[in-house]
Amino acid sequence: MSAPSLQSWLTDLLEHGGAQSDALMLNAAFGSAEDAVQNIDTHARAFAASAERLRETDLQGAAFCETVQTVWGIELGRLCYPVAVGRVAAILALESELTTAMYLQSFIANLTAAAMRLVPLGQVDGQKTQLALQQHCTEIAKQLQGATLDDLHNSAWMSDITSMRHETQYSRVFRT
Repeated sequence: MSAPSLQSWLTDLLEHGGAQSDALMLNAAFGSAEDAVQNIDTHARAFAASAERLRETDLQGAAFCETVQTVWGIELGRLCYPVAVGRVAAILALESELTTAMYLQSFIANLTAAAMRLVPLGQVDGQKTQLALQQHCTEIAKQLQGATLDDLHNSAWMSDITSMRHETQYSRVFRT
């Protein structure tokens, strides 16, 4: 994998795949009443393309919810990660567009960090990739303001299929 191919794949995830749908779920949770959040969480879990992706969003969400409870005293129950982030951002009156942009940047940073460890992609190329996608994260965050479940879509099927194949491999470096 090269820096341009990594950037292309991450762009696809931002525009058509898991990053896009996670950011949409975050915004849907941000803009919904408390009684609608559980329905959004159910949709987010159903939208996970593989068992491993579901486990990832569930475990990250549980850890996030526990931290929020401990630090701010906000009881969320057990929500998947993007829904929990959206809900907390709304409760704390954070700016939804900035929250979404930061969420997307974190999503990209995590995958770039994994690529830097697994392929011959150095720190400089990894940082350049993240920098190149920063404005894209901001633009997508702006586009998703006021998004609802009706706006949900995914057409990054190859990434989803790869995730499904990954969870059945005998030996793996990462869980997800």
